[in-house]
Amino acid sequence: MKNTFEEFKKFIMRGNIFDMAVGVIIGGAFGNIVTSLVNDIIMPLVGVIMGGIDFTSLSIKIGESQIMYGNFIQAIINFLIIATCIFSVTKAMAAFVKKKEEEPAPEPKKDPQVELLEEIRDLLKNK
Repeated sequence: MKNTFEEFKKFIMRGNIFDMAVGVIIGGAFGNIVTSLVNDIIMPLVGVIMGGIDFTSLSIKIGESQIMYGNFIQAIINFLIIATCIFSVTKAMAAFVKKKEEEPAPEPKKDPQVELLEEIRDLLKNK
């Protein structure tokens, strides 16, 4: 039992678990922001352009049941906007990381004595 607890503790303390937890929390907050953007800004503008249609109120009544397909349209639009934002951020981060990797590391300065010895060596090779 103690060994299992130690393994669990080691698993929890690994860095990637914390990174994942932070990502989930930030992702949830980001999702709320995008949902608000869609519901409060984009969809009212789309509704005005389409003649005052409120997508959330679109529905079909079949017997006693009411199918709220407007909410489904809203969810699809939310998903597409979130996916576009995540795709854009991911591409930007990949470009940033790639650019950072391409930058050559500055060469360390050589000792003047070492440089002089290398020049002498090269001159002796050429003779």
